[in-house]
Amino acid sequence: MATTPSPPQAPPKPTWDPRPAAPFPWLRPTIRIRLTLLYGGMFLIAGILLLSIIYLLAAQALTTGNEPLFKIVDGEAIKVASDKCPAVNNATNLSLSTFNAAISDCIDHQRQVALDTLLSRSLLALLGLAVIAFAFGYAMAGRVLSPLGRITRTARAVAGSDLSRRIELDGPDDELKELADTFDDMLERLQRAFTAQQRFVGNASHELRTPLAINRTLLEVHLSDPGAPVELQQLGKTLLATNERSEQLVEGLLLLARSDNQIVERKPVDLAEVATQAIDQVHAEAVAKGVEIRGGREPAVVQGNGVLLERIALNLVQNAVRYNVAEQGWVEVTTAVEGGQAVLVVANTGPVVPAYEIDNLFEPFRRLRTERTGSDKGVGLGLSIVRSVARAHGGHIYAQPREGGGLVMRVTLPI
Repeated sequence: MATTPSPPQAPPKPTWDPRPAAPFPWLRPTIRIRLTLLYGGMFLIAGILLLSIIYLLAAQALTTGNEPLFKIVDGEAIKVASDKCPAVNNATNLSLSTFNAAISDCIDHQRQVALDTLLSRSLLALLGLAVIAFAFGYAMAGRVLSPLGRITRTARAVAGSDLSRRIELDGPDDELKELADTFDDMLERLQRAFTAQQRFVGNASHELRTPLAINRTLLEVHLSDPGAPVELQQLGKTLLATNERSEQLVEGLLLLARSDNQIVERKPVDLAEVATQAIDQVHAEAVAKGVEIRGGREPAVVQGNGVLLERIALNLVQNAVRYNVAEQGWVEVTTAVEGGQAVLVVANTGPVVPAYEIDNLFEPFRRLRTERTGSDKGVGLGLSIVRSVARAHGGHIYAQPREGGGLVMRVTLPI
């Protein structure tokens, strides 16, 4: 019996780094070496300047201290005159001990004056050098750390879902350039992963839409037959409702995947107009449930995608109408500009919502106190889509329980 040859084994991974090592790694211009040279050189220059200034001040002090205290103005009568030591003027009237004591006091005073002058001028020189050193150090530190600012700005842009941004840092091959290159590689992989995910979701949604559309057409054709039995018509209506729910689920998943990325094409959109259109679409359902829709809507223009922003308002208003009380319920929809941001607020009456369950409402397929359960109120993606669309526009959504029952949904978008 012939034996099946075993598949070839993969070659072992090399235990050495295939990247060529630098001939002199200690000569690499790393940040540590550059900062060491920078601040060491600054300290050396500051020391030389300070030493030179002290030398000049000391020389001036010695010159002042060596000036003669007195001079003889009359050689015959030995008359002494002094501007710096008035006590020895007319020394002929002084005893020898008094004269020597006055000279000693004058010398001590002149020495003290010279030292005080040296100290005060040295302090002024030190203060001036400190100011110059701090200014120069601040400028040099800003120059050295400028790549970090560039990395931070790119990371902030990427946090807004703009995965197309790259740092592309140039300059010496140091730690910062290595960090920037690694960050660029990570962004490249993330962009490829997100693109593949979007492509997969789009293809899967398309493949799912086709059979669902066929099922809907077949069911509608059979339901249009007037001779069909009642049981078959009831079954067809149930299957049609299930098919419609599946279509909504597919559309919601596709919209949720698309809204996770930043909006590239932006146009002026008025939230008041968007909210009004959403109210018009839900008006019939609200009348059927006996829910009153009210609230004032002021103009609040933002830059974004009108279709997605309309989905925000539609989902919030639909949820507010569907999850409401049985009698005397109301929904209040308001728009305004507050603190430089456009604000959409949807408040409603409804069941009491515990504060600890607020975060769960924004998770896909989550509902209040339920998870992945059948419901005729939706597929559990409404608030997830709202949060994704708001984030894609650089905004946020906040929810808080309303006293007496219901929720207050607050969406803020940059203008």
